[in-house]
Amino acid sequence: MTSRVLFIRNDPTAPEAMLGDAFSECGFEIDTFDVVPADRLHAPAGEVEFPDLTRYDVVVLLGARWSVYDETLRAGWVGTLMTQLKEAADAGVGLFGVCFGGQLLAQTFGGSVSRSDAPEIGWYEVETDDPELIPPGPWFEWHIDRWTLPPGATEIARNGNASQGFVLGRALALQFHPELDETVLEDWLADDRDGEAGRVGRTHDELRIETKELSDDAAQRVRALVRSYLSRVVDAPAAP
Repeated sequence: MTSRVLFIRNDPTAPEAMLGDAFSECGFEIDTFDVVPADRLHAPAGEVEFPDLTRYDVVVLLGARWSVYDETLRAGWVGTLMTQLKEAADAGVGLFGVCFGGQLLAQTFGGSVSRSDAPEIGWYEVETDDPELIPPGPWFEWHIDRWTLPPGATEIARNGNASQGFVLGRALALQFHPELDETVLEDWLADDRDGEAGRVGRTHDELRIETKELSDDAAQRVRALVRSYLSRVVDAPAAP
């Protein structure tokens, strides 16, 4: 039977990109679900009817420009999604969160998310306790929030600014963006009208140059990350 993965696209500018390629190469049938359409970017709150997450082997929660703790979002689709994520975890579904998605996993399972004192935009070295699961090397970041670990989670990656990865049951949360390629970056730069990159001392041209230099290597590492996640987190034997 073919395994199935659902990519939840919370924001239309944050697609699965290289993560989709990696899951496809592992034999997964891919479904996608768009949460907030482009014409609602400035009014993202409201109710959303999500598909049944328990029908999937893995659910991947992608990035977004908003904060998971925004009360208007939590009163609407973020709160709904948190409830369904708990149900999916209870059903044994693998969960994989990227940036906003990782923060959503932290918040769902009892951690907290708040504004970071050190926002990160660009390529950053990540210290990993498990290089087979999270390969070393620079990973791309674009976030202004950070999480505290939920109870029972094991932090497996970090840097001097924020926790960068944790495992909880069959869930893996990442603060960085393994999916990013040059096309996704261009969309984010075009959307950076408020100058977030400039406020952390980065120019758009610097980000383009670094991404051109590093994205091929990152593409190999994201494939290794997904293969290891599937074999060591999703398919790990249950504790006795």
